[in-house]
Amino acid sequence: MLMNIPDIIIAVDGFSSTGKSSFAKMVAKEFSFLYLDSGAMYRGVTLFSMESGWIDAGGKIDEPSLKAALPALDLHFEADGLHMGERCIEKEIRTLEVSSHVSPVSAIPFVRSWVDERLHAFSEGGRVIMDGRDIGTTVFPNAELKIFMVADEMVRAQRRYDEMVAKGESPKLEDVLNNLKERDYIDSHRETSPLRKADDAYVMDNTHMSFHEELVWVLGVIQGKFGILEAPSLKW
Repeated sequence: MLMNIPDIIIAVDGFSSTGKSSFAKMVAKEFSFLYLDSGAMYRGVTLFSMESGWIDAGGKIDEPSLKAALPALDLHFEADGLHMGERCIEKEIRTLEVSSHVSPVSAIPFVRSWVDERLHAFSEGGRVIMDGRDIGTTVFPNAELKIFMVADEMVRAQRRYDEMVAKGESPKLEDVLNNLKERDYIDSHRETSPLRKADDAYVMDNTHMSFHEELVWVLGVIQGKFGILEAPSLKW
Protein backbone atom coordinates (compact mmCIF):
# COMPACT_ATOMS: atom_id res chain seq x y z
CA MET A 1 0.00 0.00 0.00
CA LEU A 2 1.36 3.38 -0.95
CA MET A 3 -0.57 5.47 1.55
CA ASN A 4 -2.05 4.74 4.95
CA ILE A 5 -5.72 5.08 4.00
CA PRO A 6 -8.31 4.22 6.69
CA ASP A 7 -10.90 1.48 6.27
CA ILE A 8 -13.52 3.48 4.44
CA ILE A 9 -16.23 2.98 1.85
CA ILE A 10 -15.69 4.86 -1.40
CA ALA A 11 -18.84 5.40 -3.49
CA VAL A 12 -18.36 6.06 -7.20
CA ASP A 13 -21.39 7.17 -9.22
CA GLY A 14 -21.87 8.61 -12.68
CA PHE A 15 -23.32 8.18 -16.13
CA SER A 16 -22.84 5.16 -18.36
CA SER A 17 -19.36 4.67 -19.85
CA THR A 18 -17.65 7.35 -17.80
CA GLY A 19 -15.13 4.69 -16.82
CA LYS A 20 -16.45 4.13 -13.31
CA SER A 21 -15.52 0.45 -13.20
CA SER A 22 -12.02 0.94 -14.61
CA PHE A 23 -11.41 3.78 -12.16
CA ALA A 24 -12.75 1.83 -9.18
CA LYS A 25 -10.70 -1.25 -10.07
CA MET A 26 -7.57 0.89 -10.35
CA VAL A 27 -8.14 2.45 -6.92
CA ALA A 28 -8.93 -0.96 -5.42
CA LYS A 29 -5.68 -2.39 -6.75
CA GLU A 30 -3.62 0.60 -5.63
CA PHE A 31 -4.91 0.59 -2.05
CA SER A 32 -5.96 -3.03 -1.51
CA PHE A 33 -9.67 -2.27 -1.39
CA LEU A 34 -12.43 -4.76 -2.22
CA TYR A 35 -14.01 -3.76 -5.53
CA LEU A 36 -17.75 -4.29 -5.99
CA ASP A 37 -19.42 -3.63 -9.35
CA SER A 38 -23.07 -2.84 -8.63
CA GLY A 39 -23.78 -2.43 -12.34
CA ALA A 40 -22.70 -6.03 -12.91
CA MET A 41 -25.33 -7.15 -10.40
CA TYR A 42 -28.08 -5.36 -12.33
CA ARG A 43 -26.74 -6.76 -15.57
CA GLY A 44 -26.76 -10.22 -14.00
CA VAL A 45 -30.42 -9.86 -13.06
CA THR A 46 -31.13 -8.63 -16.60
CA LEU A 47 -29.35 -11.61 -18.17
CA PHE A 48 -31.22 -13.95 -15.83
CA SER A 49 -34.53 -12.36 -16.89
CA MET A 50 -33.66 -12.61 -20.59
CA GLU A 51 -32.57 -16.24 -20.37
CA SER A 52 -35.71 -17.07 -18.41
CA GLY A 53 -37.90 -15.55 -21.13
CA TRP A 54 -39.28 -12.77 -18.91
CA ILE A 55 -38.40 -9.90 -21.28
CA ASP A 56 -40.42 -9.98 -24.51
CA ALA A 57 -39.48 -8.59 -27.92
CA GLY A 58 -40.97 -5.22 -27.00
CA GLY A 59 -38.94 -4.98 -23.81
CA LYS A 60 -41.86 -5.68 -21.45
CA ILE A 61 -40.72 -7.39 -18.25
CA ASP A 62 -42.65 -10.17 -16.52
CA GLU A 63 -42.19 -8.65 -13.07
CA PRO A 64 -44.24 -11.22 -11.09
CA SER A 65 -42.10 -14.11 -12.38
CA LEU A 66 -38.87 -12.22 -11.76
CA LYS A 67 -39.95 -11.23 -8.25
CA ALA A 68 -40.83 -14.83 -7.38
CA ALA A 69 -37.49 -16.19 -8.63
CA LEU A 70 -35.17 -13.44 -7.42
CA PRO A 71 -34.70 -14.63 -3.79
CA ALA A 72 -33.11 -17.87 -5.01
CA LEU A 73 -30.83 -16.24 -7.59
CA ASP A 74 -27.16 -16.77 -6.76
CA LEU A 75 -25.13 -13.83 -8.07
CA HIS A 76 -21.73 -13.36 -6.49
CA PHE A 77 -18.26 -12.04 -7.29
CA GLU A 78 -15.19 -14.20 -7.82
CA ALA A 79 -11.71 -13.38 -9.06
CA ASP A 80 -12.76 -13.56 -12.73
CA GLY A 81 -15.90 -11.46 -12.29
CA LEU A 82 -19.60 -11.99 -11.68
CA HIS A 83 -20.93 -15.52 -11.39
CA MET A 84 -24.44 -16.92 -11.64
CA GLY A 85 -24.11 -20.03 -9.56
CA GLU A 86 -20.95 -21.74 -10.79
CA ARG A 87 -21.05 -20.05 -14.19
CA CYS A 88 -19.00 -16.94 -14.95
CA ILE A 89 -21.26 -14.51 -16.83
CA GLU A 90 -18.86 -11.57 -17.07
CA LYS A 91 -18.77 -11.67 -20.89
CA GLU A 92 -22.49 -12.21 -21.42
CA ILE A 93 -23.56 -9.27 -19.25
CA ARG A 94 -21.49 -6.78 -21.28
CA THR A 95 -23.31 -7.28 -24.61
CA LEU A 96 -25.34 -4.51 -26.26
CA GLU A 97 -28.46 -6.70 -25.93
CA VAL A 98 -28.12 -6.79 -22.15
CA SER A 99 -27.24 -3.09 -22.13
CA SER A 100 -30.49 -2.30 -23.96
CA HIS A 101 -32.57 -3.88 -21.18
CA VAL A 102 -30.57 -3.20 -18.01
CA SER A 103 -31.94 0.27 -17.24
CA PRO A 104 -35.62 -0.81 -17.23
CA VAL A 105 -34.79 -3.85 -15.11
CA SER A 106 -32.70 -1.82 -12.67
CA ALA A 107 -35.53 0.70 -12.31
CA ILE A 108 -37.81 -1.93 -10.71
CA PRO A 109 -38.00 -1.18 -6.95
CA PHE A 110 -37.84 -4.80 -5.76
CA VAL A 111 -34.80 -5.43 -7.98
CA ARG A 112 -33.01 -2.42 -6.48
CA SER A 113 -33.85 -3.58 -2.94
CA TRP A 114 -32.56 -7.08 -3.67
CA VAL A 115 -29.29 -5.76 -5.13
CA ASP A 116 -28.82 -3.26 -2.28
CA GLU A 117 -29.17 -6.02 0.33
CA ARG A 118 -26.46 -8.07 -1.34
CA LEU A 119 -24.13 -5.12 -1.78
CA HIS A 120 -24.42 -4.31 1.93
CA ALA A 121 -23.62 -7.92 2.76
CA PHE A 122 -20.58 -7.92 0.45
CA SER A 123 -19.24 -4.70 1.99
CA GLU A 124 -19.41 -5.53 5.69
CA GLY A 125 -16.24 -4.35 7.41
CA GLY A 126 -15.54 -1.43 5.12
CA ARG A 127 -12.45 -0.92 2.91
CA VAL A 128 -14.64 -1.20 -0.13
CA ILE A 129 -14.94 0.78 -3.34
CA MET A 130 -18.16 0.41 -5.24
CA ASP A 131 -19.41 1.98 -8.45
CA GLY A 132 -22.89 2.41 -9.83
CA ARG A 133 -25.69 4.94 -10.28
CA ASP A 134 -26.91 5.50 -6.72
CA ILE A 135 -24.14 4.30 -4.41
CA GLY A 136 -23.51 7.65 -2.74
CA THR A 137 -27.17 8.67 -2.61
CA THR A 138 -29.00 5.44 -1.73
CA VAL A 139 -26.83 2.36 -1.19
CA PHE A 140 -24.18 4.03 0.98
CA PRO A 141 -25.35 7.59 1.76
CA ASN A 142 -22.88 7.67 4.66
CA ALA A 143 -19.85 6.61 2.60
CA GLU A 144 -16.75 8.42 3.78
CA LEU A 145 -15.79 9.41 0.22
CA LYS A 146 -18.15 10.00 -2.70
CA ILE A 147 -17.09 10.60 -6.30
CA PHE A 148 -19.36 11.50 -9.22
CA MET A 149 -17.89 10.88 -12.67
CA VAL A 150 -18.89 12.72 -15.85
CA ALA A 151 -17.54 12.86 -19.41
CA ASP A 152 -18.52 14.15 -22.84
CA GLU A 153 -21.35 12.14 -24.40
CA MET A 154 -19.56 11.32 -27.64
CA VAL A 155 -16.37 10.38 -25.81
CA ARG A 156 -18.38 7.98 -23.66
CA ALA A 157 -20.02 6.40 -26.71
CA GLN A 158 -16.63 5.93 -28.39
CA ARG A 159 -15.23 4.29 -25.27
CA ARG A 160 -18.13 1.85 -25.12
CA TYR A 161 -17.86 1.16 -28.86
CA ASP A 162 -14.11 0.45 -28.63
CA GLU A 163 -14.68 -1.84 -25.66
CA MET A 164 -17.25 -3.89 -27.57
CA VAL A 165 -15.10 -4.11 -30.71
CA ALA A 166 -12.18 -5.33 -28.59
CA LYS A 167 -14.41 -8.16 -27.41
CA GLY A 168 -15.14 -9.25 -30.97
CA GLU A 169 -18.54 -7.60 -31.35
CA SER A 170 -19.59 -5.52 -34.36
CA PRO A 171 -21.76 -2.67 -33.08
CA LYS A 172 -22.63 0.54 -34.89
CA LEU A 173 -21.37 3.66 -33.15
CA GLU A 174 -24.75 5.33 -33.73
CA ASP A 175 -26.54 2.46 -31.96
CA VAL A 176 -24.12 2.63 -29.04
CA LEU A 177 -24.65 6.39 -28.74
CA ASN A 178 -28.44 6.04 -28.86
CA ASN A 179 -28.35 3.30 -26.24
CA LEU A 180 -26.19 5.49 -24.03
CA LYS A 181 -28.59 8.44 -24.36
CA GLU A 182 -31.57 6.21 -23.57
CA ARG A 183 -29.87 4.78 -20.50
CA ASP A 184 -28.89 8.26 -19.29
CA TYR A 185 -32.51 9.39 -19.52
CA ILE A 186 -33.96 6.31 -17.82
CA ASP A 187 -31.34 6.32 -15.06
CA SER A 188 -31.92 10.02 -14.34
CA HIS A 189 -35.72 9.91 -14.41
CA ARG A 190 -36.66 6.63 -12.71
CA GLU A 191 -38.83 6.94 -9.61
CA THR A 192 -36.64 4.72 -7.43
CA SER A 193 -33.12 5.98 -6.68
CA PRO A 194 -32.54 8.11 -9.80
CA LEU A 195 -29.02 8.93 -10.88
CA ARG A 196 -27.92 12.20 -9.32
CA LYS A 197 -24.86 13.68 -7.68
CA ALA A 198 -24.76 13.47 -3.89
CA ASP A 199 -24.43 16.90 -2.31
CA ASP A 200 -21.07 15.98 -0.76
CA ALA A 201 -19.63 14.18 -3.80
CA TYR A 202 -16.45 15.27 -5.58
CA VAL A 203 -16.99 15.66 -9.34
CA MET A 204 -14.45 14.17 -11.74
CA ASP A 205 -14.73 15.10 -15.43
CA ASN A 206 -12.46 12.56 -17.11
CA THR A 207 -13.26 13.46 -20.73
CA HIS A 208 -9.57 14.12 -21.41
CA MET A 209 -7.94 12.33 -18.46
CA SER A 210 -5.62 9.33 -18.59
CA PHE A 211 -5.74 6.60 -15.93
CA HIS A 212 -2.63 8.08 -14.37
CA GLU A 213 -4.24 11.52 -14.18
CA GLU A 214 -7.36 10.00 -12.60
CA LEU A 215 -5.22 8.32 -9.96
CA VAL A 216 -3.33 11.54 -9.22
CA TRP A 217 -6.68 13.31 -8.88
CA VAL A 218 -8.15 10.82 -6.41
CA LEU A 219 -4.94 10.71 -4.40
CA GLY A 220 -5.14 14.46 -3.98
CA VAL A 221 -8.76 14.23 -2.86
CA ILE A 222 -7.96 11.47 -0.35
CA GLN A 223 -4.95 13.30 1.05
CA GLY A 224 -6.91 16.51 1.50
CA LYS A 225 -10.06 14.93 2.93
CA PHE A 226 -8.31 12.66 5.44
CA GLY A 227 -5.30 14.84 6.24
CA ILE A 228 -2.74 12.38 4.89
CA LEU A 229 0.68 13.99 4.58
CA GLU A 230 2.52 11.07 2.97
CA ALA A 231 3.88 11.63 -0.51
CA PRO A 232 2.56 8.74 -2.64
CA SER A 233 4.65 6.72 -5.08
CA LEU A 234 2.39 5.90 -7.98
CA LYS A 235 2.43 2.59 -9.87
CA TRP A 236 0.44 3.94 -12.80
